[in-house]
Amino acid sequence: MRVPRLFILVLASVLGSAAMAAEFADIPRPADAQAIDPRPAMQAERTYPLGAVRKISNQIRMDGQVSARGQLSSVTYELAVGASAMDALNGARQSLQDKGGQVLFWCQGQECGESSLWANQIFANAKLVGADEQQGMILLRHADSGVDTLVALYGINRNGRKPYLHVEQLVAESPLGTVLPTPATLLRELRGTGRLDYPDLGVTPPPADWVALLARSLNQDSTLRVTLAGPAAEPWRQALVAQGVRAARLELGNPAKAGLHIDLIR
Repeated sequence: MRVPRLFILVLASVLGSAAMAAEFADIPRPADAQAIDPRPAMQAERTYPLGAVRKISNQIRMDGQVSARGQLSSVTYELAVGASAMDALNGARQSLQDKGGQVLFWCQGQECGESSLWANQIFANAKLVGADEQQGMILLRHADSGVDTLVALYGINRNGRKPYLHVEQLVAESPLGTVLPTPATLLRELRGTGRLDYPDLGVTPPPADWVALLARSLNQDSTLRVTLAGPAAEPWRQALVAQGVRAARLELGNPAKAGLHIDLIR
């Protein structure tokens, strides 16, 4: 029996979407979402912004960036009508962080810049164009067995139309080296999740670049008070105070915890 060509094309599309969804097994598919526009892994070079994306004098501008070359794959989820792209975005972030992912950049709304630039210039997917105030982007880094992987998450609510969550993964062919989160990202993560976890930072003396970064983040909101936990919590406290964080804002927690853990005092 001859199988109609249209059936073969549809089946290939379905199988392709299923395979792509499997590649992102660390991120559960949002409820009632449809995987569309799957792009299988291919060699590529990507630059991800670490700040707002804007066009000035016909040139794309960003406050910071991280570039890498490696195996790039992606999938876009068309969410159910009435679903929240921001809920899907945060669910994906939480899933990746639970498996060791580190947030490098996190923006929401107009602080991300122009949605059309994220959609067309960064992700090359016009379906992602929407209102600037209804977007969110999170870039995470995960190092497993010495392999650096970047995962970009972009969510957009589209003014009366279906919302989308775009997931992009780049397995770098060489180590990325030192890439620090932005101060605003750490502050957003602390406010949003209530804690910052760094398994590799329970060392003495604390790394100067991380001390400066955390101090800048905490000093962006002088009302926040936190608890520092881990074997080197006291040296971290002293280092942050030396960088201008008021001592009254820093309490000491459980020294038996491995690494450095910063918990927001509500």
